[in-house]
Amino acid sequence: MGRPKTQTDRRLTLVAAAESMIAKRGLAGVTLRDVANEAGMSSSALLYYYPGLKELLDDVQTKAVERFCTQRAAAVAAIVDPRLRLKTMLDSGLPTDPDDQLCRLLLELGAYSRSDASYAARHITLFERQVAIYVGILEAGAATGVFKLKAASEVIARGLVVLEDGLGLHLVNVVPAVDHASAMAILTGYAELATGCSLR
Repeated sequence: MGRPKTQTDRRLTLVAAAESMIAKRGLAGVTLRDVANEAGMSSSALLYYYPGLKELLDDVQTKAVERFCTQRAAAVAAIVDPRLRLKTMLDSGLPTDPDDQLCRLLLELGAYSRSDASYAARHITLFERQVAIYVGILEAGAATGVFKLKAASEVIARGLVVLEDGLGLHLVNVVPAVDHASAMAILTGYAELATGCSLR
């Protein structure tokens, strides 16, 4: 396989290398040298594309947020039945296992949102885009009479995303507090209560 030749290709290679290192070591354990080694280049070469680790991680988070939201939106876009759309959305919101790299990445990067405004802004974008997808599903289901919403669609949607985040964090811990099946049961149970509709 040939080496990437354009700046865009090089940046994508470095982003992928950073994602891989974060998955292996956690965000706190990643250095520019680690990323450069993973990408097969020198630290000085990396600095040509990113002036520091923060700028690289900014790009990592931006691309991860976009990928996660796009995947979730695409998963439900062609589904007409509101129940199936909601079930599919729920299924896509939790890590598949502790090694789910994209979910781990977003959870790791989310921790920086407490101390960095740019991370916080992207984390809010991630949250609001997921809420918007849920709102669309809930309101379409209510309009057709399939769902009997027990609260405003936005309130339910925010509750679902918060539950996903909390359960996801437990699922990727070294010692998970819940397994995937239990987490899905909790998330689905809340969705059923909130919509007045069985999803099983």
